Amino acid sequence: MAQLLLVLIGALLVTAFARSRNIAAPLLLVLVGLLVSLIPGPVDVRVDPELLLTVVLPPLLYSAALQSSYLNFRAYFGPIANHGVLQVIATSLVIGWVAHLVFPQLPPSSALVLGAVVSPPDAVTASAIGRRLHLPRGITTVFGGESLINDAAALTVYRMAVAAVVGSTPTVAEGVQVFVLAVLVGLGVGLALGVLAQSARTRIPDVGVATVLSILVPFTAYLLAEQLQGSGVLAVISAGLYLGHHQPRARAAGRLQEQTVWNAINLLLESLVFSLIGLQLHSLILGIHASGRDLGLLLGGCCAVLLAVMLVRAGWMFGASVLPGLSRLIHGRRDRRRIWRRTLVLSWTGMRGVVTLAAAGAIPYTTETGAPFPERELIQLVAFVVTVGTVLLQGTTLPWLIRVLGVSDPEQAARDDRAEAQARRTATNAALAYLEELRPQDLGMPEKRSRAVIDRMKALVEHQGMAASEQVGRTPDERETSARDTFVDLRRKLLEVERRTMADERDAGRIDDEVLRRVLRELDLQEAALDSSWRNR
Repeated sequence: MAQLLLVLIGALLVTAFARSRNIAAPLLLVLVGLLVSLIPGPVDVRVDPELLLTVVLPPLLYSAALQSSYLNFRAYFGPIANHGVLQVIATSLVIGWVAHLVFPQLPPSSALVLGAVVSPPDAVTASAIGRRLHLPRGITTVFGGESLINDAAALTVYRMAVAAVVGSTPTVAEGVQVFVLAVLVGLGVGLALGVLAQSARTRIPDVGVATVLSILVPFTAYLLAEQLQGSGVLAVISAGLYLGHHQPRARAAGRLQEQTVWNAINLLLESLVFSLIGLQLHSLILGIHASGRDLGLLLGGCCAVLLAVMLVRAGWMFGASVLPGLSRLIHGRRDRRRIWRRTLVLSWTGMRGVVTLAAAGAIPYTTETGAPFPERELIQLVAFVVTVGTVLLQGTTLPWLIRVLGVSDPEQAARDDRAEAQARRTATNAALAYLEELRPQDLGMPEKRSRAVIDRMKALVEHQGMAASEQVGRTPDERETSARDTFVDLRRKLLEVERRTMADERDAGRIDDEVLRRVLRELDLQEAALDSSWRNR
């Protein structure tokens, strides 16, 4: 436990350094972990494989689902299902076959486990690059939605393949039956739990309790679905999609706190996974070397699997681009002559990430008979090479490829700005209309005071509406800079003056710490409201 705590602290420090230097944190975490593992000493970083599946993956998948758009997911369900389910199954089978050819000592069942491990791309990096370079909305929606459900498809295949290796699923027919049952039960459990959680969080007044409830949802969905022989991953994703779609109906304070908490959880878990991979890599290589196998030949085979992973995705993407329905939905009617460019970009967004590494680390050490899991170390080595290779080859060159091919859609930003401006005007007009209909007696104060409050609120709403219109079309940094020069900056400074004054009153002995904390909380909530109203636009 002490060593795990040290790993967490070290991982966070490395991540902080990487972000401050604009370095890819996952790669630096793996490198530092590898260097630390070379230091002589009793470093034992063995992690229970089941712990990775039940503790690490559910919150990561749930957080991604919360940030996804259910409406876009539904609108592009055809290509998302094609790439996120069918492509994953095909990739698992093809890569399993290639891996068995490249590594003849790898049994077919273990090769299928390897294929499932490396089949799901992670779209976090690609999505960030796509937004920055204004990729067409259809493309970003497809690989974003694909990355959401491909984890479910891949891990379902992974579970079946692992079960076949350890001896709990003896026939193909039973495997298919298990797959269908897992999908149906997983979706049902996730949606039911999502409905219950949404009902609860709209009725719970305490923000802290609502936040804890949000943290418990992915673990509850996963464990309950697995207990009922369903897909825990599908349960987590369906619950996250449902709750993410209904987030506007949650309490504002709870929504802000949940976002902060989930950002912290994601940072912690992703840093932990990549650090553990780096720490275990050295012992993994030593174990393979001790078996008498040529490490150079194994690494060559890993590179062959990496190449196959990239080619399978490209082949599937270009094959799907000739299907009229999918092609028109993703690329639009007016861009048929440029379809190959956009398809190439889609095929280049196949970077593997934390799910691949976590699934590789979660492979059991032994089968039901007590025998070692066949070629467990080799599967983990291949997963590592594929993850790092795709991040280095595709992740670092994707921005260049987008610029060279000219597939960005600069008008998308303008359309978003116009839609945002119109929505803001509609919201401001609705707020003003509500104030117009509000009667002074509704506030429970004397009419003169009520009228003054209503007039002040009208002025504030009109000011915020005009200030918001000025922010449309600006980047988040530009919006923040502009906000500091206007009303929001002045209000923030006034809040700081009030805080200092209250601290001085406490130091002078005129109030105690209990009163100070109560007032500081009120002032902090006011500043949080200011920050969220500008940063989240």
